[in-house]
Amino acid sequence: MGCCGSSFLRGHDSDHKINHNGNNNNNNSSSRLPQASNGPAQPSYGTDSLGAAASGVPHFSEFSLAELKAATNNFSSDFIVSESGEKAPNVVYKGRLQNDTNRRWIAIKKFAKLAWPDPKQFADEAWGVGKLRHKRLANLIGYCCDGDERLLVAEYMPNDTLAKHLFHWENQTIEWAMRLRVALFIAEALDYCGSEGRPLYHDLNAYRVLFDEVWNGDPRLSCFGLMKNSRDGKSYSTNLAYTPPEYLRNGRVTPESVIFSFGTVLLDLLSGKHIPPSHALDMIRGKNILLLMDSHLEGNFSTEEATVVFDLASRCLQYEPRERPNTKDLVATLAPLQNKSDVPSYVMLGIPKHEEGPPTPQHPLSPMGDACSRMDLTAIHQILVMTHYKDDEGTNELSFQEWTQQMRDMLEARKRGDVAFRDKDFKTAIECYSQFIDVGTMVSPTVYARRSLCHILCDQPDAALRDAMQAQCVYPDWSTAFYMQAVALAKLDMHKDAADMLNEAAALEEKKQRGGKGS
Repeated sequence: MGCCGSSFLRGHDSDHKINHNGNNNNNNSSSRLPQASNGPAQPSYGTDSLGAAASGVPHFSEFSLAELKAATNNFSSDFIVSESGEKAPNVVYKGRLQNDTNRRWIAIKKFAKLAWPDPKQFADEAWGVGKLRHKRLANLIGYCCDGDERLLVAEYMPNDTLAKHLFHWENQTIEWAMRLRVALFIAEALDYCGSEGRPLYHDLNAYRVLFDEVWNGDPRLSCFGLMKNSRDGKSYSTNLAYTPPEYLRNGRVTPESVIFSFGTVLLDLLSGKHIPPSHALDMIRGKNILLLMDSHLEGNFSTEEATVVFDLASRCLQYEPRERPNTKDLVATLAPLQNKSDVPSYVMLGIPKHEEGPPTPQHPLSPMGDACSRMDLTAIHQILVMTHYKDDEGTNELSFQEWTQQMRDMLEARKRGDVAFRDKDFKTAIECYSQFIDVGTMVSPTVYARRSLCHILCDQPDAALRDAMQAQCVYPDWSTAFYMQAVALAKLDMHKDAADMLNEAAALEEKKQRGGKGS
């Protein structure tokens, strides 16, 4: 796609404004920007028991092994998001289905060989879980049985678990209101599963609670725990200290066992630690509730609310299953404690709201291509800083007479822009790079690419697109120019055009690897 005659460049002017959500505020914009195709009509989606659509969740279906291999680059180790222990050896990959209109990310759980020797049993179990649709679940959307291979396919949640936030892996602290929200939402998920005839959840723990960055950061329960961990279902937990006592006695999992596990999650939420239930119960009986509270909260919690949650955890952890509450009791106890209902979860968690990137192209991706496909602006910035100006070689041939004071001033402006770009002072970088470009003595595709990223990071995707296209005009076979156009188009919600641009960039890189001209 040649940029100089492109409809993207023609007709763009400074009056074309983009708001912070990437939405067009100009009512006449349709005459300037071609609209992305929405593709074919999407299938109807299920509704959950709260009366809200489980948005964007396709119907459950069977996938071929070839489809899942293509989605994960043949189950590349680069696509692994989690691995389990020796007692239940399986791996979870992320991937993108090649024939999906939206090319959204999916999670694929690959079981160990012969974990499910009976394919019919595995399929029946998967179809049972696949019927569930709820906004509190990371829903199951498919499965695959092929020879000895057994795989489950679910909605993808970034590898952002409750455990990661709660146990201070990255010096993060979840505020009290968010902890109460997590407790309620997981209780609602379990209550829904029980009402739909799937009350058993295997090894419920903080690692099973994921955060949905695609929408608003809400906690959701992984559907994988609704499937048995092995062919006999006797692998409940990888840590005996957190295993329900009745399971240790007779090896049976019951709905009451799930309540016990929920009690351990409540302890995690309260303490910010993985405390064995027996130890926690001794502290609760000793009225040492404040000693159990997470010190990282620094007293920013309600003692009355904490007492209610501790009491609920104590009831969940009772030795006799019949003395534990049911899921409706959990919801009824936790619902009145909720506050900050108007604050999105991602704000309370301090995580960025996920931006959906262009679909994965058919050609292999370079680090730059991968960063652009994921809309990882931090990675794109790092790559442009490291690449410096090596791709500009040969784009300018200046005579001796052109090395004037004006040229020195122009290069000084570029140098100041580079310093600001490196230091992530993107507004200053735009000003300095603009001084360099406006002189017009030297053209630099790298400057255009860098200013394009600065515009994106300053919520100016229109200007970013123009710069990326100018970079392509200077250097028609430069893949970086195409990649930056893909990112800008994705920011403008023109995902089909972004996908086309991403494919063109990857094809140029592949051409270069084969020895042809390109970048």
